[in-house]
Amino acid sequence: TLFDGMFIMLRWALIFAIIAIIAGLLGFTGVAAGAAVIAKTIFYIFLGLVVVFILLGITIGKKL
Repeated sequence: TLFDGMFIMLRWALIFAIIAIIAGLLGFTGVAAGAAVIAKTIFYIFLGLVVVFILLGITIGKKL
């Protein structure tokens, strides 16, 4: 379903955030920066989708 896809997206954002933290701790700053950018991008897309679906739920809920 759609919510499963959103949680998969959030899981990938967390995976990339963990990769960024580990790479930063090990001194791979280029890899850490790239993984952090990917994690932030996926996380912001996830947040945007959550807001859209909350607004859709509110507007559709009022019509029912």
